[in-house]
Amino acid sequence: MSAREQSQSCAFSAASRSPCEAEEEAAAPGRCLSLLPWDRFSAWLHCVCVVGFDLELGQAVEVIYPQHSKLTDKEKTSICYLSFPDSNSGKCFLLLCHLKSVCKDPAYYYGYVYFRQVRDKTLKRGYFQKSLVLISRLPYIHLFHTVLRHIAPEYFVKSEPFLEAVCSDVDHWPPPVPGKTLILPIMGIIMKVNVCLFTGFPPPPLTIYIQYTQISIALPTVHEVDLFRCFCPVFFHIQMLWELVLLGEPVVVMAPSPSESSDTVLALVSCISPLKYCSDFRPYFTIHDSEFKEYTTRTQAPPSVILGVTNPFFAKTLQHWPHIVRIGEIKLPGEVPKQVKVKKLKNLKTLDSKPGVYTSYKPYLNRDEEIIKQLQKGVQQKRPAEAQSVILRRYFLELTQSFIIPLERYVASLMPLQKSISPWKSPPQLRQFSQEDFMKTLEKAGPQLTSGLKGDWIGLYRHFLKSPNFNGWFRTRRKEMTQKLEALHLEALCNEDLLFWSQKHTEVETVDLVLKLKNKLFQADREHLPMKPDTMEKLQMHIDTIILALPDDLQDILLKTGTT
Repeated sequence: MSAREQSQSCAFSAASRSPCEAEEEAAAPGRCLSLLPWDRFSAWLHCVCVVGFDLELGQAVEVIYPQHSKLTDKEKTSICYLSFPDSNSGKCFLLLCHLKSVCKDPAYYYGYVYFRQVRDKTLKRGYFQKSLVLISRLPYIHLFHTVLRHIAPEYFVKSEPFLEAVCSDVDHWPPPVPGKTLILPIMGIIMKVNVCLFTGFPPPPLTIYIQYTQISIALPTVHEVDLFRCFCPVFFHIQMLWELVLLGEPVVVMAPSPSESSDTVLALVSCISPLKYCSDFRPYFTIHDSEFKEYTTRTQAPPSVILGVTNPFFAKTLQHWPHIVRIGEIKLPGEVPKQVKVKKLKNLKTLDSKPGVYTSYKPYLNRDEEIIKQLQKGVQQKRPAEAQSVILRRYFLELTQSFIIPLERYVASLMPLQKSISPWKSPPQLRQFSQEDFMKTLEKAGPQLTSGLKGDWIGLYRHFLKSPNFNGWFRTRRKEMTQKLEALHLEALCNEDLLFWSQKHTEVETVDLVLKLKNKLFQADREHLPMKPDTMEKLQMHIDTIILALPDDLQDILLKTGTT
């Protein structure tokens, strides 16, 4: 009997939702004093599904666990289609979930699939086909991939009771609180996980140690795919691809299987880290997707999205997209990859088109020959793939940092001076972002300070400032700086003698001050403002002192008054 099994993962993201937000929400149960059944499970997974194949009915969701998990019929249908290959690739893979019923705002969830196919003569088609699917808000690709590899083979032997035991183990996991090292036991193994958010500059990796009885296996990170392996088929065009992702250009990845499609799309999205990719991306997109018509129409320009596809049908229906990356089966080369020229889109007409990048895009920056030579040398010297990926990731990181540091420096200059913050006035506003003013700073404080790459940096910045990635980045930075101004304003208030102020003003003005201070205290706690540790305590002491100086009737009212 021959068997074909493989676990893969796929990440799916919407522009309105970031991995950071998903992690922060998932960690929220840890802040509660009491937890209800399945609260801990929900911090890691939304649900676990089993999708089977019936010769007459096709794919169908056979099991959803925990049983109280809700999925609409449309969502179940989507999961079914995306849990099985849509082409004759003979490979196995991943999934996309667009779940609207489980949260207030539509959001793409991450799906992780273990697909199993074994020959079974008792079935009409001659094969047993089934997928075990983990659905989560968290982008912990490597973690859930590892979990699936461990639990799926045994599940297909022991069925539902084993699945219940798995979910019970997850329900005993501590919440994924950033900055903490967690011990996660699951069906006989213990995983030691250091959870880190996608924040910081650069973001720290999330490392997992799988501990068996006498064996310890260290996995690189939970968020990342094997970068060098993914970019091997387009080895000489990594810098151009970095530009396309940075600028939020529409890109199609045509691959022989969902696993190659998924890994390549995830590698593209991650190559601009620590900058967040703010457009949509679909590691595995099929003809059954609800946005199929929108993405294949020729009456409007393709949206800012990276699509991963496997069905040969897309070679014609997506031919109008401006940038197409065609890859063959991903393998680590045993010899130095041969240089492949960028091909024109008109050459992508047949299903047997060769791997390569099909685009008319002209990069703004000159190609960095040093990184190409360094990676080529690594192939010749049989350097481990992990080491090659580290080199490539460091290169992308330094390139992105060189690009973003001038923007960070300019935006920091928009912050009002601390001396302009008065406790008796509203916090000052940030100055407006001026594209021309920013461009003027590049002459003396541009990327040339940290990067030796030559080219049209000015043109690249002008294009970037019109992209979704800039809008998302600037929106985040503006929010952070606004919160910092609010925090500085509260600290200025704490340094004032508020009791003395209240004694010089009427009771009405004093009550108004107390209500405003209580509201600011509530907002500061809710928004986690970046304040000094004792600021909140000092502010509360000011409020209590002022209230105690008021008449008894007002004290009773103010002590009972909440905040909004």
